[in-house]
Amino acid sequence: MTLLALNKPFGTICQFSPHETRASLADWVKVPGVYPAGRLDSDSEGLLLLTDDGALQARIAEPRHKLVKRYWAQVEGAPTEQHLKALARGVDLGDYVTRPCRAEFVEPDDALWDRTPPIRYRAAIPTTWIELSITEGKNRQVRRMTAAVGFPTLRLVRVGVGALDIFSLGLQPGESIGLSPRAPWDRIA
Repeated sequence: MTLLALNKPFGTICQFSPHETRASLADWVKVPGVYPAGRLDSDSEGLLLLTDDGALQARIAEPRHKLVKRYWAQVEGAPTEQHLKALARGVDLGDYVTRPCRAEFVEPDDALWDRTPPIRYRAAIPTTWIELSITEGKNRQVRRMTAAVGFPTLRLVRVGVGALDIFSLGLQPGESIGLSPRAPWDRIA
C-alpha cells in the first residue's frame, strides 16, 4: 500500500493523463499506480494525498468519514467576525447548504511559498487570509462559500488533511513524500 503527500502546484490539473495546456500530476509524481484521494482544482494548490489503495482513498475523500481538510483562502476585501460566523454556520449555495465548519482569520508566515504567477494586486482593495476547516469538499466549495458572503477567493491553498500539515511536511510546490498509511495522520485535527 502506497500513500504520498504532494504539494500540488498552482495550474496543475488533478489527473495523470497529459493535458494540452496545463501540467498534470504525472509532471510531479513518478510513482506508478497511485491516484488522488480527493481533488484540488487547477487554480488551487497545496496538500494532495495520493494512494494505490481504494479503501484508503475513500476514507480520505468521502465526506461521510468526516476527515477535516483545512484551507487558507486569500480573499478580496476585509471580512468581519460576523462574516466568519456566517461561514462557520454553513452557507446556502443555492444547490446545497454547506455543513458547519470552522472559520478563522489567519496570518500566513514565511512558510507559505510565493505563488507563480502571483495573484493580482490592487492597491485600493485589501486582501485577508481566512482558514476554513471543512469535512465536505464539493466542487469549488470554499471559493463558492467565500463568494456567497461577499469576499471572492483570490488564492486557495489546502494546508491540511486530518492531522497532516503541509508546513510540517516541509514540501515546496511540486515536491512529494511517502507516508505510512498506518500512521495516525488521519485522526480528525
